[in-house]
Amino acid sequence: MSAPPSAAAAERAVCVYCASSRLAHPDYRAAARRLGEVLADERVTIVYGGGAVGSMGALADGALGRGGRVIGILPRFMAELEWGHKGLTDLQLVEDLRTRKHTMLTLSQAAIALPGGSGTLEELLEAITLKRLGLYLSPILLVNTRGFFAPLLEMLERAVEERFMDQRHRLMWQVVATAEEVPAALANAPAWSAEARAFAAV
Repeated sequence: MSAPPSAAAAERAVCVYCASSRLAHPDYRAAARRLGEVLADERVTIVYGGGAVGSMGALADGALGRGGRVIGILPRFMAELEWGHKGLTDLQLVEDLRTRKHTMLTLSQAAIALPGGSGTLEELLEAITLKRLGLYLSPILLVNTRGFFAPLLEMLERAVEERFMDQRHRLMWQVVATAEEVPAALANAPAWSAEARAFAAV
C-alpha cells in the first residue's frame, strides 16, 4: 500500500509526452501504464495528448484504473480520425499541434517524457528550449525505459562540451529509470528561474 500523498502533490498536474505506437516493445506500454498508476496514487493529475492507443492509452488506462484524473488535449483533426481516448476525465479539443503543446504545458507544473518518436522528441526539446530561455521554469523529467534516451542525453552532453550550451543547462532535466522514481525526482528537481536568461546565449 502506497504512502498517503502530500498536500502539495494533491494539487499538482503534470504534462506527459508519450507515443501512440502499437508496434513498439511492450515494455514501453507497461512503463507508461505504471507511470499512470504511480501518478494517480499520488493524486497528481495527468495532462497528455489524449490518445487511446500505445503508451498514450496505457498511461491513461493506468491512471484511470486507480481513480486518477486524466486530461487529454487533442487536435480536432485527430478527433475526426477517432484517435481520442473515450474514458478520460476531460478531453479538450484544440485547433492544432502548436496549441496542444502550449495547453499541455500551461495546465501543468512539470513535464515528463516517456520514450516516443519524432512528435514526443519535438515536444520534449521544445520544453527544454523554453526552460533554457527562462520561459518555462518547472521540472522536466525523462523516464529512460530500455535506455531509450541514452543517445539524446549523449547529444545534449555533446552540445554542452562543444559550448553550444552552458554547463548549468545540465540542470534543466532529470533522468530516472522507472515510474516509481518519478515522484521523488519531481520533488527534488533543482530550482530554475527566469534568471536563466542571463546565460541562455552561450
